[in-house]
Amino acid sequence: MMALLPVSPVVQAGVLLVLLAPCTDWFISFTQLGKGDAGRAVAAAPLLLLTQLLVLPVYLGLFLGAEWLQAAISTDLLGAFAGLILAPLALAWVTERLAERSPKARRWIQGLGVLPTPLLALVVFVVAVSQVNTVAGLSAVMLQVLLIFIAYLVFAAFLGKALGGAFQLPARSARTLAFSFGTRNSFVVLPIALALPEPWQAAVVVVVFQSLVELFGTVAYLKWVPGKLIPGPSPP
Repeated sequence: MMALLPVSPVVQAGVLLVLLAPCTDWFISFTQLGKGDAGRAVAAAPLLLLTQLLVLPVYLGLFLGAEWLQAAISTDLLGAFAGLILAPLALAWVTERLAERSPKARRWIQGLGVLPTPLLALVVFVVAVSQVNTVAGLSAVMLQVLLIFIAYLVFAAFLGKALGGAFQLPARSARTLAFSFGTRNSFVVLPIALALPEPWQAAVVVVVFQSLVELFGTVAYLKWVPGKLIPGPSPP
């Protein structure tokens, strides 16, 4: 798709950053809503996260050149990775241990369970507002990447269906594949994009824009995937 719609290296970097990283958060919720196998989605999420963190620098080096492999392991990006990805993962592990040992902590944690969705919405809003001027100057580019992102969503759904048929998977598992392929990890790669040098900041806009396109696309998945593309028995 990148070859069919040539865009600047900055935009290519943003597109590749976000499309090469499978989602590990809201894809689970969409899988459940879309009559997929949410249990397997939860089980796959840690493996997806760890694998993508290891192979993303290699992917960028293959697609964009050796200089990107060097950039991906630069001090700035490693700092962003440690502070914005590893630190929350470590805190999540500590939180789980506290919940196991203390009923009071468990109640507090359950009460905090309402926060992820509004905080995610706040992050999208703040990042989008901070990039308004950049977006205004990239309207033509946004149209190009819009076509790429929509084409990717359609391709991902059919890929889930094809692999489900090839491996004779139950409908629920095939739907889970479709939702996993269609959703991308924009909020894991966003810190990496934000840590890029100033001339590459347009990549941030591309990453945020993809998350908005994906949100509307996966809402459409909820009706299309279980109803038309991969019909079959639904979970009880």
